[in-house]
Amino acid sequence: MQEVLGYFTQISQIPHCSFDTIKLKQFLEQFAKEAGFKVISDKAGNIHCIKGEPKICLQAHYDMVCMGEAPKIELFEEEGFLKAKNSSLGADNGIGLAMILAAMREFKNLECLLTNDEEVGLLGANAFEGKLVANKLLNLDHEIDDEVVIGCAGGVDIEAILPFTREKMRGKLYELEAVGFKGGHSGMDIINNVKSSIKELVAFIFKNDGVIVEFEGGERINSIPKHAKALVCFENEPLQSEHIKCKFINEAEFLACAQSQNLLYAINAFSQGVRAFDKHLNIVQTSINLSLLKMKENTIQIELFARSNTLEGLRNLEFETKTFFEGFGFKTSSSNFYAPWEGQENDFTEAVLEELKKEFKTAQILAVHAGLECGVLEKKQTLKCASIGPNIFNPHSVDERLDLASTVKIYKVVQALCARFQ
Repeated sequence: MQEVLGYFTQISQIPHCSFDTIKLKQFLEQFAKEAGFKVISDKAGNIHCIKGEPKICLQAHYDMVCMGEAPKIELFEEEGFLKAKNSSLGADNGIGLAMILAAMREFKNLECLLTNDEEVGLLGANAFEGKLVANKLLNLDHEIDDEVVIGCAGGVDIEAILPFTREKMRGKLYELEAVGFKGGHSGMDIINNVKSSIKELVAFIFKNDGVIVEFEGGERINSIPKHAKALVCFENEPLQSEHIKCKFINEAEFLACAQSQNLLYAINAFSQGVRAFDKHLNIVQTSINLSLLKMKENTIQIELFARSNTLEGLRNLEFETKTFFEGFGFKTSSSNFYAPWEGQENDFTEAVLEELKKEFKTAQILAVHAGLECGVLEKKQTLKCASIGPNIFNPHSVDERLDLASTVKIYKVVQALCARFQ
């Protein structure tokens, strides 16, 4: 276990935010070569490693969602958890990656696929053109330790753009900031009705008859917004709010957004969060997250991330969301569409469940409302896929924490499966 945590510590000290992973890529390539692997890298930054005659492939992604002070990561342990001071931890998916590095040193016959830019739309997996040698793939990107995942949500990025003009108005200018919001993973945490800083700040402006001068909110396409700030003109002093910090700037004439009212109506009317629930699987089936809202160069830009565990649900949500914003005058587009992974139980998933039950009596097979690369990779060739991982709480946020006892048990399962398929 110390070996795994040692590798995770090394990984955490190498910057690897999405779209800025080159230093970690170079480290991983060199590590794999020194461990005796043939290494093939592609244009998307994926690293494909082969040693011996592998019957199983371990897979993880090596980019992370950088929040707070990340990529500067200062690790500390507290009450059985590994955390980071004032930043996201990167356990998603750094701990899976660390387990793979430990397995690389231990096993003679092994295949590993380390994919790039998963957190920004499964870009690496979608661009992977190689062919895996093994027909069994174990993904290490799950975040609940007693579950074997054989299905996941598909997703699509949606963008809504509205040009805006400015008009003169006189009033009291305030600097507003949303404070005390938790944020979180837009798939795994969406069921908890986590409040959106963007939605709450817009509602505050609307209820106090404000006119937007500037607005910026959200952090990442797949994170529930934690931060938002705005410059807003009011005729009267706004009411006090626990979660909206108001700082008076001055009273004068300003150039405000002429489309402010239209924007406020659109965001207030938009339904954030869960849209459908699957009672059979006991998971969220369809959801949408309004991730980012920015005003720049006379353009209002909104980015959303839609998810569904059914293809029909995802297509419908994409259509409904684009139609909604077009009704308010926005021009819309979508990108990075990937279909859900609707896997089936097989001899490999049974083997994974058998090993997991040795550590967790409550282990079960299910699907999750989050994106996993299995769903993309299994469409490229015939594969038997499953996903497991240790308990990671509040990923994609500065409150992210890794359960260390859980990590010990999951690595035992990884070792057992690697040994089983030598």
